Amino acid sequence: MSRKYSDFIKHPLKLVFSWGMRGHLKFLKDRNYIKLMYWCKFGKKLELDTPKTFNEKLQWLKIYDRKPELVDLVDKYKVKGYISEIIGEQYIIPTLGVWNNFKEINFNKLPNQFVLKCTHDSGGVVFCKDKSKFDFKIAKKIIEQSLKRNYYWIGREWPYKNVPPRIIAEPFMTDESGIELKDYKIFNFHGEPKIIQVDFDRFACHRRNLYDTNWNYIPAEILYPTDANVKIPKPECLDELLMLAKKLSKGFIHVRTDFYIINGKIYFGELTFLHGAGYEPFRPEKLGELMGEWLKLPIEDNYGT
Repeated sequence: MSRKYSDFIKHPLKLVFSWGMRGHLKFLKDRNYIKLMYWCKFGKKLELDTPKTFNEKLQWLKIYDRKPELVDLVDKYKVKGYISEIIGEQYIIPTLGVWNNFKEINFNKLPNQFVLKCTHDSGGVVFCKDKSKFDFKIAKKIIEQSLKRNYYWIGREWPYKNVPPRIIAEPFMTDESGIELKDYKIFNFHGEPKIIQVDFDRFACHRRNLYDTNWNYIPAEILYPTDANVKIPKPECLDELLMLAKKLSKGFIHVRTDFYIINGKIYFGELTFLHGAGYEPFRPEKLGELMGEWLKLPIEDNYGT
């Protein structure tokens, strides 16, 4: 018996959680599914009536925060128009093309390096660093599998339910590493930036360092390990970065604003309203409790179900 299946037998809640993440529990209503998955992930009951931690409050938002405009804001293609209006098109990564299926893509019109990504989910991404060595069959498989997946069924993040599945191409870009783009993810609460999460080495040994808005290192982890030995320099454009985050988060009780920095220039990444679907553990848990205090939920009667 493989170690994987042996682990599932010893820990059946992991098996149930795995089924849910694969979309095999669609028969459950959102509220029941969310409560079950939370119990499977954290081993404790979800208190939807009195949520306190960050992850608990994200589960509450899944059920009650269903503003129609959120659908376009999580769409990786449509959101670019919104971002251009709020902070300016100079922060937008150019779109090289948009298609409904893989067969529509004319690769002869794309540059030697590019990125393909699906507009409706997370993870449906293919990188091309050299078109002469690009494996079109693997790329087709990844993209087509992603197009078939409705990301909503995984975490019951309502905004993703009705995003039309499409493909966009963007230029392949790297930061000073020449290998990847570090992801600067800013957690905003009621229009105020609070914590900056920097993801790096995502395709080798994914790590995350956390900083406050003055770029003081926070010795804590959200899912992935932190590495205090990796000294990520304070961005020279930090003030501009925080200003953009503040503009984009205005009017939202919580949103994570993601950016890239290339040669000192800031590029918008995406907007995320439900970080990790509320399933990412905090170490220590006190950080999740603190972020829960920052996230002040509105009166429930003002929201639809």
